[in-house]
Amino acid sequence: MWYFTWILGLLLACSLGIINVLRLEAQETWDKEHIPLDPLTQLMTKDTMLGRLKEKIENSKRNGFPFSIIFISLKDFKTKHNNFPDYEMDAILRGVADCFKQDIRAGVDIAARIDEQDFLIAMPGSSLKKAEEIATQIKNQILERVKAPSALIVEVATGVAEYANYPKKFSTTANEVDELIRIATAKSGL
Repeated sequence: MWYFTWILGLLLACSLGIINVLRLEAQETWDKEHIPLDPLTQLMTKDTMLGRLKEKIENSKRNGFPFSIIFISLKDFKTKHNNFPDYEMDAILRGVADCFKQDIRAGVDIAARIDEQDFLIAMPGSSLKKAEEIATQIKNQILERVKAPSALIVEVATGVAEYANYPKKFSTTANEVDELIRIATAKSGL
């Protein structure tokens, strides 16, 4: 008789696991449908990304896992190319977004357009070394694949920062987010 109890327990545990997976999938689908996206690149907006970074910092504090961010900027893109048609510049920005959509982990990493020519990728569970490798891959892909029409020049700068490296001296999570972005931007050389 004891094995019937054991089998029922196992079935219950499996059922709860399946229910949890379905709940997570439903939440992810809802998030995708209700998150405001940048209309040009179909990436998250800056405000949404800042909220997500706060969540990632809180998760990192709780579970102790590192997470990294990658800052990607098209150096002086808008100022150098003010006289070119918007549709050419828009095509380049869409091409850049497409390059790193392929390199990030679906359902894990999050990407956003945070400015006219700047992008940010959050990589939960990734060390600084892994994020640097991905940043290099993304930069190379952008330089290889995104061909500018006319005389447009695409120059890419990347910077990487890891949250786990910072002491817990910040008064608020928002300050930690700002500092993390500042460090990644500084490392990009901009």
